[in-house]
Amino acid sequence: MTSSTPSPKGTALITGASAGIGAIYADRLAKRGYDLILVARNADRLNALSTRLTAETGRSVSTVAADLNDRAGLSKIENLLRDDKSITVLVNNAGVGSIASVLDGNVDAMEGMIALNITALTRLTYTVAPAFVARASGTIINISSAVGIAVEALNGVYSASKSYVLSFGHALQRDLADKGVRIQTVLPAATATEFWDVAGYAKQKEAASTMTAEDLVDAALAGLDQGELVTIPTLQDGDDWTRWEAGRRALAPKFGNAKPAPRYGISSTSQA
Repeated sequence: MTSSTPSPKGTALITGASAGIGAIYADRLAKRGYDLILVARNADRLNALSTRLTAETGRSVSTVAADLNDRAGLSKIENLLRDDKSITVLVNNAGVGSIASVLDGNVDAMEGMIALNITALTRLTYTVAPAFVARASGTIINISSAVGIAVEALNGVYSASKSYVLSFGHALQRDLADKGVRIQTVLPAATATEFWDVAGYAKQKEAASTMTAEDLVDAALAGLDQGELVTIPTLQDGDDWTRWEAGRRALAPKFGNAKPAPRYGISSTSQA
């Protein structure tokens, strides 16, 4: 039976919610007491998930069948994020991947990947951020990937799109953290979902190094609870990330030089 009382925690809107990581986020957030808005292309799967979660949790679970690669579908979700003041969490999970090299991949498919993995995620974030800032609260969870760092592992456009999500998350944290908005960037490694069927490498789901979607989401939410800004559930030593990130930030100030480095052997034209 659906609760007639809105959740005091508000509503979580989850994209790519019909299966895999998105469906597990829906399950876990409903069990944490959130109402849900589930977004994906497959209306039948969304409705089945909504029925199950409503029966199990009593939370309000609504569905919106929308293709985020379609301008009208994306606008529909933007309007929801802009107008529904009950939304307190956005999970940008929708995405698609590939294992094809630049010589084997279809460039139109790559353009579609960029539109979903980057453009849709960016537009939805830009839409919801002002609403969250106005209320001085809200959480944005962006699903990146470990290949955003290990960029040689899969298709180059896919890896680059996930590097974008990681970089975008750093900038969002800079812009929004002092305004009451939480940003978490999650970097799954290989996870047993239909992603691999679509990407063309289904046997990865059976590999010993592949994590279940349940473990991935449970760890990601534990990381959120612990205040992590970047969560990499498969990384066993969290200090590895801390050191890597510290090194990246320490490098940044060293870029600010008017003269080329001596190793290039260039006689600089800048004033001494």
